Amino acid sequence: MTSTIFSEIKEELNKGINEYGHPFRFFTLGTLSANNSPRLRTVVFRDFSENWNISFFTDKRSQKVIDIDKNNKVSSLFYHPEKRIQLHIEGTAHLVKNEKIINKHWNQTPEEAKKDYTTSLAPGSCIENQTEIEYLNEENHFCIITIEINTIEYLRLDKPNHAKIKYTKKGNEWKNDFLVP
Repeated sequence: MTSTIFSEIKEELNKGINEYGHPFRFFTLGTLSANNSPRLRTVVFRDFSENWNISFFTDKRSQKVIDIDKNNKVSSLFYHPEKRIQLHIEGTAHLVKNEKIINKHWNQTPEEAKKDYTTSLAPGSCIENQTEIEYLNEENHFCIITIEINTIEYLRLDKPNHAKIKYTKKGNEWKNDFLVP
C-alpha cells in the first residue's frame, strides 16, 4: 500500500508542474523570520526532480530569501481538494547558484512574468500607490530556490477511515511509518 501511495505522491507532484490548473501548482511555503516568527506565503511550484527536490522562483531581495539565509529549514503544504490529499513537506532550502540553470529558467520565463523580478524596490517595500512601481530595464533579481525534501506527511481524508503516512528520507532511501490521522 505505501509504495502505491508513494508513487501517487510522485505522480501528483509531477502533475503540479506539468498540468495547467492542477491544485499542486501553487503551494504554501513556511519559513521562520529572524525573530523566529512563522511566515507563510503562496509560491508557484516550478520544478520537481528525480531526487525529490522541489523548486520555485522568487525575487532574491524577498523576505523568504532573507528568512532562508538565516534558517534554511522550511515547510510546505500542498492540498488537492478533489482527491482530498494533503502533503506536508519539510526540507532544506538552497538558493541555486549555477548561472547556467538560472539563465535557462530566466530565458524560459514569459516576458510579462519577468516584470515580477525587475522592480527597482524590493518586494514588500512601502509605496504611496501602485503607480509608483518602477521597473528596471536590464537588471533583474530573479532567483531559484530548491528544497531538498527530507520528510513527507501524506494525509488522505476519506470515509470510513482517513489515511496518514510519514515518509522520511535516509540517504537515498525512503522509510515510511503509518500515523494516526
